[in-house]
Parts: sequence; structure tokens; C-alpha cells
Amino acid sequence: MPEQPIEEVLEHMWTVAEQGREVATEDVGSVLAPGPLEQTLRQMIGGGLVEKDGHRLTLTRTGKELAEQVVRRHRLAERLLTDVLDVGMAESESSACRFEHCLSAEVADSICTLLGHPKTCPHGKPIPPGPCCLARDTAPSPVVVPLSDLQVGQQARVAYILSHRNHRLDRLTSLGLLPGAMVRLEQRSPSFVISVGESDLALASSIAHEIYVRPFGRPLGSRGQAGPRRRFLRRRGRWT
Repeated sequence: MPEQPIEEVLEHMWTVAEQGREVATEDVGSVLAPGPLEQTLRQMIGGGLVEKDGHRLTLTRTGKELAEQVVRRHRLAERLLTDVLDVGMAESESSACRFEHCLSAEVADSICTLLGHPKTCPHGKPIPPGPCCLARDTAPSPVVVPLSDLQVGQQARVAYILSHRNHRLDRLTSLGLLPGAMVRLEQRSPSFVISVGESDLALASSIAHEIYVRPFGRPLGSRGQAGPRRRFLRRRGRWT
């Protein structure tokens, strides 16, 4: 992996070019101090990442590939911090700048899969797709989705819960809806009903949208159809 100063320049050049502008030496002057910047640019030119024509800088094919990877890691880190960890936009931006240099391609793909292959960062800028995104388009295996996307009879494992209400998180936790818990969707209407362990929970659609799960297997038959039966402790009422 390139050194951090090189990655910073690559990322900045990518974002300038993304706006449809040519990249000049002064464009990257905000990234590093003059001395380190000159040294970094010499390394990048010598390493075949950048071509320089007067004040104009152009990413080579190799440079574009590396810049794309840095941008991808940065914007995925922003999504993870804002969507899952509930970090504010300003803090997520500064943290992502540090986080991006620590992520391997494999970890970035895992984050992308966890988030359901997001197309844009929190600022609306496109996230360059990775191998996991291309595989998703051709492979039938599902990734992390809201519980509300499950089919009746489908089983899944809870990945995370995205809610800004602490009392709701505490309530879900007390009912056994923790990351790693196994659930099964029993009905979708008039409310979502899931089984967790030996209990049934009726959830409002707003809550079902906040619980993200990893589905697996084909939907099993609903209760009342042929197959093994269990006794369930029914939690009555619709929880909102």
C-alpha cells in the first residue's frame, strides 16, 4: 500500500478530476506543505503514478486505480461511521480521513457488503464499486438488508440495529434482538411478526426498517403447514 502522503495526493487529484477540472500543481498545494509535497510528487512521478506537464498533473492508469481504491475506502468509512455508528457528518469526515489508510481491500469489501453495497457517500458523492459489488450483480446470495425485506418464513441473523432512539435500542436488546441473534419472519401484515428464540414479537414497520439482518436459506413453510412445530411465548400487542 502506498505511503499516506501519496494516498492523500491521489485522493485529492481524483476528487478534482471528478469535478471535470484539470489538476494543476496548486490544486494539491492544500494537501501537504511545499517541501513534503514536492518530495511526494517526485516519488509519484518516479513511481509511474502521475505525469507532469508544466503545472498540469495527470494520473496514470496505475495512479487512477490506486486513487479509486483510496476514494472507495474513504467514502465507505464515512457510510459506516454515519449509518452504523451514528457519528456526525463533520466527525465522520475527519475520522474517515484517518480510517481510509488502515483498511485493506478485503476489509473495505466486507464493510461494503455489510452496508448493502451503497452507491453514494453521506455527501451524495459516488462510491467506486468493488469486486463485491460486481459479484452481487451476478450472484443470488443476499447481503445485509432491513428485516422488512425478508419474505414470510425466511430466517436471518441480526447484523446491527440502526436507531437514534436509545430507549428503542434498550428495548430491542432486552427482547433478545442482539447482533448475532437468529430471527424468522412469521408475518408482514398488519404488523411485522418475528420469532426470536421461543418468543414472538410484533413490530411496527418503522422498527422493522431499522433492524438489519443477513438472510440465508429459502423461506420455510409458515406455521400450520406440514413440518415440526414449537411452542412460542406470544408477546401480545404491536410494539411501536
